[in-house]
Amino acid sequence: MLDFFAIFSKGGIVLWCFQGAGVAESFAGPVNALIRSVILQERSGNNSFNHNALTLKYKLDNEFELVFVVGFQKILMLTYVDKFIDDVQLHFRDRYKNELEQKGAIKYLVNDFEFGDEFHMLLCEAEESSRLKDPVVMRTFTQSQKSQKTVKSMIETKGGDKSKEQEKGKKKKNAKKEAAEVGAGAAQTKSPPTSKKVVVNGNEDLTKEELIQLNREEMKRKMTKSSTTTKSPKPQKEEKKKTKVNRVWDNCGTNIKELDYSSELNGSEDSAGPGREQVEPEMQLESMVGDLRGLDYKSSKPEEEEEEEEEEKVATIEATKAGAKRGGGGFGGMFGMLKGLVGSKSLTRDDMEPVLDKMRDHLIAKNVAADIASQLCDSVAKKLEGKVMGTFTTVASTVKQALQESLVQILQPKRRVDILRDVLEARSQRKPYVIAFCGVNGVGKSTNLAKISFWLIENGFSVLIAACDTFRAGAVEQLRTHQRRLNSLHPPEQHGGRPAVQLFEKGYGKDAAGIAMEAIAFARNQGFDVVLVDTAGRMQDNAPLMTALAKLIAVNTPDLVLFVGEALVGNEAVDQLVKFNQALADHSMSDRPRLIDGIVLTKFDTIDDKVGAAISMTYITGQPIVFVGTGQTYNDLRSLNARAVVSALMKA
Repeated sequence: MLDFFAIFSKGGIVLWCFQGAGVAESFAGPVNALIRSVILQERSGNNSFNHNALTLKYKLDNEFELVFVVGFQKILMLTYVDKFIDDVQLHFRDRYKNELEQKGAIKYLVNDFEFGDEFHMLLCEAEESSRLKDPVVMRTFTQSQKSQKTVKSMIETKGGDKSKEQEKGKKKKNAKKEAAEVGAGAAQTKSPPTSKKVVVNGNEDLTKEELIQLNREEMKRKMTKSSTTTKSPKPQKEEKKKTKVNRVWDNCGTNIKELDYSSELNGSEDSAGPGREQVEPEMQLESMVGDLRGLDYKSSKPEEEEEEEEEEKVATIEATKAGAKRGGGGFGGMFGMLKGLVGSKSLTRDDMEPVLDKMRDHLIAKNVAADIASQLCDSVAKKLEGKVMGTFTTVASTVKQALQESLVQILQPKRRVDILRDVLEARSQRKPYVIAFCGVNGVGKSTNLAKISFWLIENGFSVLIAACDTFRAGAVEQLRTHQRRLNSLHPPEQHGGRPAVQLFEKGYGKDAAGIAMEAIAFARNQGFDVVLVDTAGRMQDNAPLMTALAKLIAVNTPDLVLFVGEALVGNEAVDQLVKFNQALADHSMSDRPRLIDGIVLTKFDTIDDKVGAAISMTYITGQPIVFVGTGQTYNDLRSLNARAVVSALMKA
């Protein structure tokens, strides 16, 4: 049933593996795809991964830095896999705990992990428990109660009902009889006094009626007393507080005798005043040190480090208080304080849940899509669950550090785009390097296309712009304006008498895919280095235009497909990218459809520290952010600094 099961370290050393009978393909390919696409990209929030016809499920053991992976055919519905992988992890840890606790990677090479017998035993138990129970055999009609009902039985049932009614009638009669007895008892209470005596507080002469009368009088007396009594005034304090007497300063404080408090040593309380403590002159000077600390001095540390230190101090104080409460008082309280600080236990999901909730809300406030924020927090939780905390560290600082590392890893995806290197390689093959731009309406595709043209010209390449936006009025004129300005900045004399930038256009209402094909052929014949294809803006729900875009990319096969998106969007970025990729895949003409290769993030200068759209777009596509637009001029084009973005994102 299972194709393979592998146990390996996060360093890539295989400890033990199992491969099913009849499986010719090695498990190295699927496992390497899992490592590249999930574990290294911090996408471990979901414990399932699909690779071709296989489904891979995995579990991370963060204490010993191990990964447990099981693979099976996607068409199989194996319900026992999740429990089975947990059982294998527990048994493997228990059996090889001493070997795994050794330090260094050499422990995996020296030790021999023989786990086959126990693995097959666990697999048999899991398969046995998952087998379906025998189907329940339905009763025949003769075995059912309905088959026993006849006309006679129905008549008898009615008779039975009469007997039941008789039983109900008897119960009602008994209830009425009991109520009558109670009423008689009450009437007897109101009847004239009988000879029966009641003993109350040692008095045997009181009858029941006299007792009731006595209780009534007692109740009236108490109510009268409570209404007439008033609250007693509070006792006045014997001595009033001494009011503060203003000191008289003679000759601007030159009266040394009144200012001399040293007479307290001789027992005089008048000069020192009650409650004053004698302090030596050296101690008085020491107490003045540091009074001017907050006036003109500035800390040399950055604000972010100060905020982090302040948060760690607060978390440490809270942990100390919690430890003190657990430890009680005395030596127990001191031990509890140390126990709250020292990382002596492994992290659990319950410990991290409050911190993760705050981090999730913080990410959403910084423009990260809600689903992406939840997946990131789940991934961090799985990455830290079971990991032993370092000494004198708090849960908040540990979770924050792990989240920062995950965000940096997400913004530095597995594929790096180096356009200049690729252009040089294409030039060596005597063909132009083609870049296609796509995106929704109004995000700045044409403007950023002109910025990239300027950047390419500055690096010594010739550029041909293909005007394939045949829908929006003024699109061709806008590109022509950019062409004229770029050529004025770089005259033809600097490029061998040929303009640095040329525009290839066929007007409006034409087929965009055909125009792009002609532009690429023209660039090949004329020796242009780069072709930049400008497409029309379209919403992700516009099916006809999405079909036209998919056709343009499928027919011309550009070297790079860039999605131009705004840094202002939040959840909308996820919807745009998912639907663009889905449309390109649905309308593609090949088995391996061409999807988005990179992202250009525009209007990055308008969002301050709400840079969450960069995280959302990179997380959804798994592709890098190639350029960032930071203004309106041709120079306002930057490459993304992942650590600067994460620093702005985590800033409170």
